[in-house]
Amino acid sequence: MSVLIKKQPAPIELLSAQLANQIAAGEVVERPASVVKELLENSLDAGASQVSLEAEQGGVKRIRIRDDGCGIAQEDLALALSRHATSKIKVLDDLEAVLSLGFRGEALASISSVARLTLTSRPEGQDSAWSVKAEGRDMEPILMPAAHPVGTTVEVGDLFFNTPARRKFLKTEKTEFGHLEEVVRRLALSRFDVGFSLTHNAKSLYQLKPATTDFEREKRLATLLGPAFIEHALVVDMAAESSGLRLYGWVTQPTHSRSQPDQQYFFVNGRIIRDKVVNHAVRQAYQDVLYGGRHPAFVLFFELDPAWVDVNVHPTKHEVRFRESRLVHDFIFRSLHRVIADMRPDGQAQISSHEIPLGGAALDRGGSTPTQAPPVRPVESPSYTQGQMPLHAPTRPTSSTSFSGRDVRSQIEQYRQLYPDTEGQIAEVQPSATVQTADSSDVPPLGYALAQLKGVYILAQNEQGLIIVDMHAAHERIVYERMKLTLQDEPLRSQPLLVPVSIHVSQKEADIAEESLELFKRLGFVLQRLAAETLVIREVPVYFAKADVQRLVLDVLSDLLHQGRSQRIENQINELLGTMACHSAVRANRQLSIAEMNALLRDMEVTERSGQCNHGRPTWTALSLSDLDKLFLRGQ
Repeated sequence: MSVLIKKQPAPIELLSAQLANQIAAGEVVERPASVVKELLENSLDAGASQVSLEAEQGGVKRIRIRDDGCGIAQEDLALALSRHATSKIKVLDDLEAVLSLGFRGEALASISSVARLTLTSRPEGQDSAWSVKAEGRDMEPILMPAAHPVGTTVEVGDLFFNTPARRKFLKTEKTEFGHLEEVVRRLALSRFDVGFSLTHNAKSLYQLKPATTDFEREKRLATLLGPAFIEHALVVDMAAESSGLRLYGWVTQPTHSRSQPDQQYFFVNGRIIRDKVVNHAVRQAYQDVLYGGRHPAFVLFFELDPAWVDVNVHPTKHEVRFRESRLVHDFIFRSLHRVIADMRPDGQAQISSHEIPLGGAALDRGGSTPTQAPPVRPVESPSYTQGQMPLHAPTRPTSSTSFSGRDVRSQIEQYRQLYPDTEGQIAEVQPSATVQTADSSDVPPLGYALAQLKGVYILAQNEQGLIIVDMHAAHERIVYERMKLTLQDEPLRSQPLLVPVSIHVSQKEADIAEESLELFKRLGFVLQRLAAETLVIREVPVYFAKADVQRLVLDVLSDLLHQGRSQRIENQINELLGTMACHSAVRANRQLSIAEMNALLRDMEVTERSGQCNHGRPTWTALSLSDLDKLFLRGQ
């Protein structure tokens, strides 16, 4: 039997400066990439227009960063290496509306505690430059004159030379440099107005000039993320003037998805962040068009009042906390949802930006629009104009066919009605008939049908060349989108349960369910609270007659409890509609007439997300005349 022995209280003492800095370094300096991040952010905060970075052995042996910023005065050099010494903030109000990338005043002190650091700087108006040196053990800075132009150079050598245990955790040189290069890539994407250069082991990798035009910005994107990114990019520029929110940048088409989320860059007021609210909004916007397990690529900039976002959450400053997270989620989701929905073959208009109405986009516990935001102070950042893709408001399909959840009429059977002949009779056009011709200005984006290949693909001709359409996938998307539109216009029908389902929940879940009864009713569920920890389901949507409604309601309550919103019911309904659309769409080996194929092409041109089927597969592709000439070596 063990005996509990009380310990004697140990005396409380102040930590030494060296030990305190090394503890802080454990949070700020994880690897060479962390050093580069902190120093590059200091350069950008100093107003630099050109930053050069040299690294050796992945940054472990040496890191040298030089900029042409405002510099540091001689009398402030030694103080700059002290903890909690900064020029970014002075009072608490500054902390609540931070616009600079750095503000803690810990980076230089933390780095100098685990490495040999030399800082040389000269501000405008100072006759000569001065240099300060500090090493981890004694922490006493040494000041001396130096030769240097206006700006600052920081050299960090022998990282973790005095903490061998930390050095053991570093990976190979290639891995460490990969992390370092990613930091440079992120900051180069965040500030197109600044030039960046990167050299590793005396080998130049990047020489990025300041990008001030659309072409130069796209060139930088192609250099950092690959030419395929910009080839498949859709330009985003959305604003909500009522709340002062703005989202702009680039997202890629669903056909350019990736197996890993390695090209996802989201900047809040110029700072790259990782946030669950943002990630969830992006996933929801792409949920109907991405193939299973794939991830979209994007470079997005989000602007809002600095007082609306708390960046003082973690020492690395990668995490933020939004004051109005529901408003932010709703705005990002609606903005991206509109851009993706408008990615249709008929889009030729050039529109620079849109006003996004903010409303409930998901099952939300509050059930109302968030409170009005305070006025937003302007945030300085480069402006981006609309690029190659339209951002017009979604339009409903123009076909006269109606769809409902229970009775999906075959759209293909109605296509003949859309192309009557001159005498008002239905035109029976055979596949061998002459293709429609028109003036070049009247040729629709997907052109006119030529023939059907193997009962699976439609071959069409437009101004640019050949269009190939997977008729089942295309018709599946058309049917699916019309079902969703019909569901928006008509309330969900419910059916009473013969035997009501009783659910045992926690008191918090029961409270949330009681607050959300109207929301559940809008989605076809009728719930009732019988006791402090008991709910009963009396009616369910007709779609879920055979579903596990008890588990679904529990999952929804869990989402509401932890996230404040849930889209599980909508997602399950959409999944059922997608299955119905798949079974209702025209099948392979179904022979279509030229008129029917043309009608299908016209419906694709006015249907949202018609570029992908419900499962994320592409519905059509194009081969230009130049592509065909290359295949057959014409002109060579």
